[in-house]
Amino acid sequence: MGIVVAIDGPSGSGKSTVSKRVATELGLAYLDTGAMYRAAAWWCEHEGINLADAAAVARAVAAMPLDMGVDPQAPDVVCDGVDITRAIREPHVAAVVSQVATNLDVRAELARLQREIIRTEAQGLERCFSGGAGIVAEGRDVTTVIAPDATVRLLITASEEARLARRAGDLQAAGKSVNATALRDQVVRRDRDDATVSQFLTAPEGVTLVDTSQMSLEETVEHVLGLIEARVNEDAERDAQDLLRTRALRADLEGYELDEEDLVLLGQDGELPRADAVEPGLPVLAVLGRPNVGKSTLVNRVLGRRAAVVQDVPGVTRDRVSYPAEWAGRRFTIVDTGGWEVDVKGLHASVAAQAEAAMEMADAVLLVVDAQVGVTESDAQIVRMLRRSGKPVVVAANKVDSPAQEGDAAALWGLGLGEPHSVSALHGRGSGDVLDAVMEVLPEVSAVAGPAPEAGLHRIALVGRPNVGKSSLLNSIAGAQRVVVNEVAGTTRDPVDEVIELNGRQWVFVDTAGIRRRVRQARGADYYAVLRTQGAIEKAEVAVVLLDASEPVTEQDVRVIEQVLDAGRALVLVNNKWDLVDEERQAMLRREVEQDLAHVSWAPHINLAARTGWHTNRLVRALDAALEGWTTRVPTGRLNGFLGELQAAAPHPVRGGKQPRILFATQVQVAPPRIVIFTTGFLDAGYRRFIERRLREEFGFVGTPIQIGVRVREKRQRR
Repeated sequence: MGIVVAIDGPSGSGKSTVSKRVATELGLAYLDTGAMYRAAAWWCEHEGINLADAAAVARAVAAMPLDMGVDPQAPDVVCDGVDITRAIREPHVAAVVSQVATNLDVRAELARLQREIIRTEAQGLERCFSGGAGIVAEGRDVTTVIAPDATVRLLITASEEARLARRAGDLQAAGKSVNATALRDQVVRRDRDDATVSQFLTAPEGVTLVDTSQMSLEETVEHVLGLIEARVNEDAERDAQDLLRTRALRADLEGYELDEEDLVLLGQDGELPRADAVEPGLPVLAVLGRPNVGKSTLVNRVLGRRAAVVQDVPGVTRDRVSYPAEWAGRRFTIVDTGGWEVDVKGLHASVAAQAEAAMEMADAVLLVVDAQVGVTESDAQIVRMLRRSGKPVVVAANKVDSPAQEGDAAALWGLGLGEPHSVSALHGRGSGDVLDAVMEVLPEVSAVAGPAPEAGLHRIALVGRPNVGKSSLLNSIAGAQRVVVNEVAGTTRDPVDEVIELNGRQWVFVDTAGIRRRVRQARGADYYAVLRTQGAIEKAEVAVVLLDASEPVTEQDVRVIEQVLDAGRALVLVNNKWDLVDEERQAMLRREVEQDLAHVSWAPHINLAARTGWHTNRLVRALDAALEGWTTRVPTGRLNGFLGELQAAAPHPVRGGKQPRILFATQVQVAPPRIVIFTTGFLDAGYRRFIERRLREEFGFVGTPIQIGVRVREKRQRR
């Protein structure tokens, strides 16, 4: 890991010049975050965006094709292929930049880009300028919001007179006239505007103040370099001490009885597990038909497992649900749909609309007809719809369980779609012949599936009790009616995977069925829907638990959260339906959260309205924070050093005349973080909670449960 130097300060304090000099001296990359805001202001003016329209500005900045140069000797700023390094320094840009910089949505988008650049340089990722040596980042919020964990955090300031003199000097050097009154007004006004969203006039805790009022440039650079060197040496010394302590503790642990599992844990490196993702870009086969003809049963037969919820009543499947499938060495995506009927209203109309959407987004269609019932009016309507679409169609005559029923299937020749293939989805009879026919019409390359998404997509499960707005949130962030939404609780039954692009990145969001209070009391499709939800949580990396902000927090909500914690998933809490909440209800909700959800106070908590899309843009920041905490790894040396200091300051209470002592600790996995502590005695639950709380204070672990395992070991008997 390279070093990260974060420098903040008011305008004219010299932080930009100092930052570039320091980065050059140390061979680090350089990031001017303030230039990103000026570039955003320039881009909005270039695109003709009214800066007073906050929403339009936010949309424009999100789509801005910005390329930030990080070479400290040539920090070029390129936007849409145009070098705007000099243009963003013009006085009119400086006069309007505060209108952009105070836009919270803009700040969130640029903060994401800034963190990405810092991470690239610190970790030595692809296209890294510094080769992993690190970066100097300067600008607003960089010490507190953007890089709070930076190696060195500095606040460079100066008196107002010194700052004005430096700004005037910069203008004169550039051959521009200096108006002292206008310059003072500009500097003071910008400080006032920026101070509404950022604290940069006083040094927060952990940030070193550097007053340069009486210092020359050379003196300031030397002083900053000295601070960086001292901090790097301090960290190196601490790491060396932690390493020595760890080796001593590990050697001492050899004097205790250890089993084979202990030795495995002590030598184990935690790896982030990856969920299996559905591979898009494959040919798509949509399964259509009226309700209760056996579509989901046939899908399960093709998959070779009970993936789709099945019950012997009409209307069990409601959304279009995609599954990866394979036959005869060919891979494809099969889409299960709800039943299509003529002239239906309400929920059933939404289900039919999803079935029609599945047909439009498919390369071929498998039409399932109940051979025992024959051709109905709904079947005839589906046939007419399929003919208009021009999609290749294979007819499956289902429920032909024996050769004696083959005559029922022959009657379906009248549909005019070619040979009806007899099949029994329940028993598997004839399923291979149907799939062979499908392979003949299914193209090798899909004409409708989008390009394959990025590898290693994060899976996000939307969970909660019924009717809290999970499907509405998925539709809102997808920008389309992807899943059926209805006021009736329990509309969703099958988990629906959807690849969605947010903030320029792809995510897999999974809409799930609402988890009811008592699963065992559920019946039929609802019971299996809840089981599918449990499986979706297990496969996800982050569970977004939705709460109905307009209603009190219920026992059911707490149960859902406990289910996420038991699964070890990262957690984000969302108060949905915020548009229905008044001030009185907000105060009540805060009290309810403090009382009922105090055990998950570490989880990111956001308020939004899925129906209107209000504040849904904040979801990505919360997800990133939770994922970072979920994959946090604490070096063994630092962990043992921390626990040693903790135990010395607050030892475990004496129990039964003995005082348990921590011998050694190691983190054995991430996602979720799991820490194993070897002790001489059992640790009380209260003391384990104390350890967890202090671990979060020291190392973050935002949005993730921490699993702490205690292994009590006895000293070896001398022989």
